[in-house]
Order: sequence, then C-alpha cells, then structure tokens
Amino acid sequence: MISVKRREYPIKISINGRSINKVIIDTHYEEKHKGSVSDEIILKLIVMLDQRAFDPVKTRGEFEYYVEDKMRLDQKFYKLIWILHESEVFVGVINCYRRN
Repeated sequence: MISVKRREYPIKISINGRSINKVIIDTHYEEKHKGSVSDEIILKLIVMLDQRAFDPVKTRGEFEYYVEDKMRLDQKFYKLIWILHESEVFVGVINCYRRN
C-alpha cells in the first residue's frame, strides 16, 4: 500500500470568488520532479491564482479539477494541477512540474 503524504500551509487568497485559507500539497510531484519543483515554488504559483476565476476541466463528486498549463515564474514555465472542494476552503495541489 502506498502512503500518501500531504503538507498543509495557511494562505489567504480568493479563487472563483471564494475565500481560500489553506493549501494542501500532495507529495506526488516529488516522485519525478523534486529537482525542479518544491513546495515553495508551488506556493508561489498558488498565489498567482489569487483574485482570478477559472473553469474546471472536470468535476467529480464534490471536487472540481483545474489545470493551469503555462504558469510563468522566474522565466520558467510550470503546469499546475489542482482542485477545489465545493464546500471547503482549501486548494489542493495534485501535481506540479516544469514545462519546456
């Protein structure tokens, strides 16, 4: 059985008009992308979502799935895969990696 670890960070942003107070980062990105992505980078990318509106790419149950494919940070591009829950106040990061 695979142990899924997640790290939580406080944050104060608004996405899709909803106040978000926590980021939960799944450690999945560390399997292949630890050399080019860190929690610090992911948190900077999440802050870039503040005060914006997005359309989900998929809805499953109470979760909405989002993909931002060409986020630019420090002259590098990243793909961020994240979720929102319909009644919770967190953004969950499923995966993140550098784009060429």
